[in-house]
Amino acid sequence: MARLMINMSRGAALIAVLLAGSCAAPTNDGTVVSDGLANHPITVAPSYRSIELAFSTPSAGLAPQDENQLEAFANDYLSRGDGAISVSVPSGTDSSEALTYFGERLAQMGVPRSRILVGTHDKGSTYGRVELGYMVYTASTAPCADWSENAADNASNLPRQDFGCSVQHNIAAMVADPRDLATPRGMGPSDATRRGTVIENYEKAQTTGTAKSTQQSGNVADVSTGSQ
Repeated sequence: MARLMINMSRGAALIAVLLAGSCAAPTNDGTVVSDGLANHPITVAPSYRSIELAFSTPSAGLAPQDENQLEAFANDYLSRGDGAISVSVPSGTDSSEALTYFGERLAQMGVPRSRILVGTHDKGSTYGRVELGYMVYTASTAPCADWSENAADNASNLPRQDFGCSVQHNIAAMVADPRDLATPRGMGPSDATRRGTVIENYEKAQTTGTAKSTQQSGNVADVSTGSQ
């Protein structure tokens, strides 16, 4: 009986040592931490997008290929552009007509007139082509696939260099507006009509939520368990 109690005491002591070792915090030298966001931060930075289009006269307009490029460029600006879109035409006697043409085309494509900036440039710098450009914010992080460490040697109990890298890349690729990662958006205008309705219902001790019809119900349909 004495020997059994001694063996049990040794076993309990061994378990206590193992538990203490498993809960001990790993040594962190400052290069790699257990947070993938810190190891692979997403960088948000502005970049310039531009195209050059051949243009002769407003009556001739644009070639079909250039017209498609202009439409795609304007759509991309409307979805991701920041600030104004610039239009620069070669300087000369026809520059005013060219600026009017591209300003009207962009307005027809949905670009607000207040966000269209126009100007001229030296004809020799772009061989007489029209330049359009805008700023857009992009999100990116450092490349993955850092396999410089030996995965079998992990005495520090820290994650590998690539921990969380693919997740960060996916977030950077999927975010609709990279500026949301840098700063929150401002609040939109409030709905004064709805606010008045809610306050009025509250003062009358009525339900302030919007009523739902039976078609909008979220109840799960019953599944019959009867025999066929």
